Amino acid sequence: MIGYIKGNVLTASDGVVLIENNGIGYEVICSAGVYQKLLADKKGEVYTYLSVREDGVSLFGFESLEEKAMFLKLISVSGVGPKMGITVLSGMKLSDLAVKIATSDVKGLSAVKGLGKKTAERIILELREKIGEDIAKEGTQTDTEVAFVSDADSDDAIIALMSLGFTKAECVSAVKGAKQAGCVGVEKIIAYAIKNIK
Repeated sequence: MIGYIKGNVLTASDGVVLIENNGIGYEVICSAGVYQKLLADKKGEVYTYLSVREDGVSLFGFESLEEKAMFLKLISVSGVGPKMGITVLSGMKLSDLAVKIATSDVKGLSAVKGLGKKTAERIILELREKIGEDIAKEGTQTDTEVAFVSDADSDDAIIALMSLGFTKAECVSAVKGAKQAGCVGVEKIIAYAIKNIK
C-alpha cells in the first residue's frame, strides 16, 4: 500500500499530478487543495489512497491526514466512489464539509457540482450515524467532558471535528476551549477548534 509520496511535480493537468520520487513517477488524482499547492510549488508531498477496482488501479492524493480520513468516510457511503469523494473534497473546504454533515445541511452539500440531493442526503445520514457510533464506542467520559456542558452547536461541532479524524477527547477539549474563548455558532466553534486542536 502506498500511503505517502514526496517529490517533484513533472506534469499536472485536470486534477492529476505526476510526482517523481527516486526515479519513479506516480500519477496521483488530487483534491483541489493539494493540486493547487503542488502546481504552485512544483514539488511537495501527498498522503495517498490506492483504489483497486475492476476497471483499473488509481492513486488518490490528499493535503493532510484529516482530508484523507474524510475521504475514507465519504467512500464508505453506499453510492459514493473515489472520484465522487475527490469531487466533494474539491468542492469546499474540509471544515465547511464537516459542518454541513454535522448540521444536516443537504442544500449546502448538494451545491457541490455533480453531487445530487439524494447522494448528499445519504452522505449526511450515514456519516452522522457512523460518527455517532464512534462517539458511543469511545466509552466513559473524562473529567474534561464531565465539566463540559454541551449544547446543540457544541454537539454538532464535536461531530464535525470527529468526521475529520480527531478523537472524541481532542474534540471535546477543543470545543470547550472555543466556547471559553467566546465563539458562538458551529462554524466559528469549529474554525477556532481546528486551529487549536493540535
